[in-house]
Amino acid sequence: MNLLIPNLGSTSLKYQILSMPGETSLSKGRFERVTDYRSAIGEIRSGETRVDAVAFKAAHAGPDYQGTFVIDEGVERAMEQFLPAAPLHNAIYLEAIRAFRDAMPGVPLVAAFETEFHRTKPEYARVYGVPADWRTEHGVEKFGFHGASHEYVSYRLPELVGLPREQMRVVSCHLGGSSSICAILNGVSIDTTMGFSPQSGLENATRHGDLDVFAVLYMMDRNGWTTEQVRGQLSRTSGLAGLSGIAGGDVRDIAAAADAGSAAAQLALDVFAYQIKKTIGAFAAAMGGLDAVAFAGGIGENSTALRAACCHGMEHLGLVLDEAANAQVSGEQVISAANSRVKVATVATNEELIVARRAYRVLTT
Repeated sequence: MNLLIPNLGSTSLKYQILSMPGETSLSKGRFERVTDYRSAIGEIRSGETRVDAVAFKAAHAGPDYQGTFVIDEGVERAMEQFLPAAPLHNAIYLEAIRAFRDAMPGVPLVAAFETEFHRTKPEYARVYGVPADWRTEHGVEKFGFHGASHEYVSYRLPELVGLPREQMRVVSCHLGGSSSICAILNGVSIDTTMGFSPQSGLENATRHGDLDVFAVLYMMDRNGWTTEQVRGQLSRTSGLAGLSGIAGGDVRDIAAAADAGSAAAQLALDVFAYQIKKTIGAFAAAMGGLDAVAFAGGIGENSTALRAACCHGMEHLGLVLDEAANAQVSGEQVISAANSRVKVATVATNEELIVARRAYRVLTT
């Protein structure tokens, strides 16, 4: 079975076609400046590789869809219901689902939701202290996202460091334009930084991260803002962009500005590293110790300085970075010192592979 896995951005479409169950990559590509998904889909279909199904790395459809599902009206309705919680992600995927359905009639479409890997969180790590009907009637809880990436790390990191997956205490740091951290105990998620929405947790490139909700209400009352006005500010001009003053919040641009003397840019980097370091420590406490830390995602794999900042001063946890190895990373690599009890590695996450595995399982059972 050949599965097409599109990975969608606001103006980009990256894809891979995988032959399952052999997990062989048959084709891959990327389109930039996409204004109409249908034209990109047409170019994908013009190739010689047959497509038997399309599987999407979908974001959010609430408590009833924390898994992988063949897309039907119920799935789309749930994605629309939770659109206000994930406005950037759900809007993109709803548009793409409809474009693929029109362009490839009869081809099964599957949604592998990012929340699936976090279904194993204990209830005390999942609930908010809100009125009961918020939870029971409206689905307000801590879902967690980046599940495909964290799940891949849960398999790949043990291979890299030579420890058994079922006996490991892992902190997985998916750091990129969108960032989250996951505590993985014996191969399953027990906690993660993102909650009800992908807005929460760490500061993201343009999204705010953890924020006292009363600060939002205060600003709305003071300025007469609508929810849409606030949602736009918190989604597009906050996070690392808001802290640094650099549009887009790309860490490479922020680091360059910090090197050039920008105090605001340096503050953004310091906040980001501090939150990551604090979370590693908190998750080590939650798991009763720590065996390994993974850095994945565009920033996690490529930023020597950020990895060093996150690991600095963590010797009390048994984590000692090999500075030379960290400075010379090329792809996947163990970067902890020989005397480090906690292993540290970079992981080239493969979200498409996890999505393909989930979709194949759903389509063949």
